[in-house]
Amino acid sequence: MSPSRPGPAPTLSFCPQASEDGESVGHCPFCQRLFMVLLLKGVPFTLTTVDVKRALDVLKDFAPGAQLPVLLYNGEPKTDTVTIEDFLEDKLGPPMFPSLVPQHRESSLAGNDIFHKFSTYIKNPARRRSARSPRNLLRALLNLDEFLSAPLEHELAHEPHLRASRRRFLDGDQLTLADCNLLPKLNIVQVSAGTSHYRRFGIPKDLRGVWRYLNSARETKEFRYSCPSSEEIVQAYRSVVRLLQ
Repeated sequence: MSPSRPGPAPTLSFCPQASEDGESVGHCPFCQRLFMVLLLKGVPFTLTTVDVKRALDVLKDFAPGAQLPVLLYNGEPKTDTVTIEDFLEDKLGPPMFPSLVPQHRESSLAGNDIFHKFSTYIKNPARRRSARSPRNLLRALLNLDEFLSAPLEHELAHEPHLRASRRRFLDGDQLTLADCNLLPKLNIVQVSAGTSHYRRFGIPKDLRGVWRYLNSARETKEFRYSCPSSEEIVQAYRSVVRLLQ
């Protein structure tokens, strides 16, 4: 019996939200999340940004009523970020494609409240003193920093007396689904909260684990290529914050 041969590669088309110019990739963290997953999988795909002002017209033929991002897999539309992510992990798994599932469950939970705390902080009216306080956001960032600074089991197995982690990402030295989820949101926090147009809150420099994590991400082509410009992020939040001040 002759050895089985892999079938033809799937045809993939990824449709994320477009930026204000209607062409480049927009600020949507869920779109960047899946963009990073596709890049990490290493599968060829076409990228078609969708101007949200015309989204209904563009999507009506193949995904009526869908929210971005949308993935076309062999012409079949896939919607919902988590559903698409699970589908890609199932269809594009080993041995042909890398698995992106974290080895440690806690890696998927780390920082999962940061974006919610950030949205509450930056979108609340500035005239409310309690809303101006970044206390809850700071606490969430501190918890993430503590997680990133604590050595994981596999690090301690090699260095039992290691006091501070040296890993680059949440689960180790390779990007996983957990990073694809958190990094786009954390980047928005870093860009938006620190801009002089808004609250002038920056991620504290003494959170060394968080900054090591962000700097490690910026060294990867998957994050850099999928990342919206800082100007795009600032513009996206400008109207919201101005209305509330």
